[in-house]
Amino acid sequence: METKDIAVFGIFLAVALLEACFTGLIAKKEQKPGDRRVEVLSLGAMMLISMPLALAGGAFLASQFAPRDALIGLPVIAQIAILLIFDDMFQYWWHRLSHSVSWLYKLHRPHHNAEYMSVRIVYRNNFFYYLLMPSLWLSGALIFLGLGHVYAIYVVVKMAVIIGAHSDLRWDAPLYRIKWLSPVMWVVERTISTPATHAAHHGKHASDGVTNYKGNFGNLLFFWDVLFGTAKITRRYPEQFGVENLPPTTVSEQMLWPLFRAPEETIEEEPVAVRARA
Repeated sequence: METKDIAVFGIFLAVALLEACFTGLIAKKEQKPGDRRVEVLSLGAMMLISMPLALAGGAFLASQFAPRDALIGLPVIAQIAILLIFDDMFQYWWHRLSHSVSWLYKLHRPHHNAEYMSVRIVYRNNFFYYLLMPSLWLSGALIFLGLGHVYAIYVVVKMAVIIGAHSDLRWDAPLYRIKWLSPVMWVVERTISTPATHAAHHGKHASDGVTNYKGNFGNLLFFWDVLFGTAKITRRYPEQFGVENLPPTTVSEQMLWPLFRAPEETIEEEPVAVRARA
C-alpha cells in the first residue's frame, strides 16, 4: 500500500470513528437489509479490482503514445491544473452523465440507494462504474506521464473533501452560524463540495426546496457546478435521502448490473422511472 493510500485510509477511518461516536456508523436509522453488504462489496471491488485496472489501463494506453515522465518538467501549479481538469472536471461530467443516461444511472444508483449520508457510501457504486470512469483512466495516464508525485498529494486532498462531504457529521453547519465567517463560507461552498451542497444531491424529494439530484455533481471542486450551471446552494439539508420514483432493486443488481438483474416485472417499469429520477 502506497503512502497516499495509507493517508486516504487514515482519513476514512478517522471520519468513520467520529461517526461511530457522534452519529452512529454501523446501524444507521434509515438503513435497509443489504445496505452493509453493498457497501463492503463495492469498497472491496473498487480498491482491489476496478480502480487498479482503470489506472493501469490508462497508463498502458499512455505508453502507446508518449514516453514515460513526458510531463514531469511542468511547474507544479500546471500539474495541479491538469489534474483538476482531466481528473476532477472529467469526473464531474461522468457523474452528470450518469444522471442523464439510464444505463449509466444503473451503475451509479447504488450510491443513491442508501437512505442516509455517511462515510459508508463514499465508494458505494456498481463494480463497472469505477472500471469505466474516464477520470480514473486519465489519471493513470497522467501518472505514467510524470504527474505521480503531485497526484499523490492531490488525491489525498480530494478524498478528504469527498469523505467530508458524504459524512453526516456536517462539519459546515456550525460554521454557517458564525456571522463573521459568512463571507469565507460563501467562497468555500462555491469552491469545494461541502456536506450541505452534496447532501442536496442525495436528497430524495425534489419538491423539498433543498434537493438537487439534477445538479451538485462536484467531487473535489463544487466550482464545476457553479461554472456549468448545476449548482444549488441553500445551506440546508434534505430531511430524507435516497431515490425517488424507482422500483426496488437487489444487492446483486446494485453490484453487478447488467450481469445480474432484478425480477423481470421490475425491469419493465424501469426506463420511465429512471428518466423521472435522473
